[in-house]
Amino acid sequence: MSEKNNQNEELEMENELNKPEETENTETSEENLDFKKQIELLEEDIIRMSDLLKRKAAEFENYKRRTENDLSLMFKYAGEDLLKKVLPIYDDLGRSLQHTEETEDYKSLIDGIKLIYNNFTKQLEEAGIQKIDPKGEQFDFNFQEALLQQPSTEVPEETVLQVVEIGYLYKDKVIKHAKVIVSTEAN
Repeated sequence: MSEKNNQNEELEMENELNKPEETENTETSEENLDFKKQIELLEEDIIRMSDLLKRKAAEFENYKRRTENDLSLMFKYAGEDLLKKVLPIYDDLGRSLQHTEETEDYKSLIDGIKLIYNNFTKQLEEAGIQKIDPKGEQFDFNFQEALLQQPSTEVPEETVLQVVEIGYLYKDKVIKHAKVIVSTEAN
């Protein structure tokens, strides 16, 4: 019996020695399966994210193209509102010219032109255009262009004596400098 016991013990020992190996193999194979599943999941995520990135890039390109197109159209037709206001004034001038051929009453013609001028001035002011008329003011190269200098004892040096052409501001930007004659010190 002792031999049988010894054999049994040896078998048990072998089984025990083999068991950890088997469980290690089983654990390793399970870990490998989990690792493979994780890799598959990550690869699926990469494909999904790559697809999402491509879609977002395409959406951005479409947005960019639409925005550029909208800006292009906006700049192309930026003056449309002002032109809609100015065209009736242009028509009024045309009608006034027709009446000059039909009548010799220049007083009514002058009155008509004054009305047109006042209407035109009103439309320009509503559009944000202001006159630069600096007569009597200190010369400022930001708003005026000096055409001549004229000696004067009546006003301080670099004072605008005369406005040759009125200048214009559009909102806060000079779109036409006033052309002026500026005083210098009299000798």
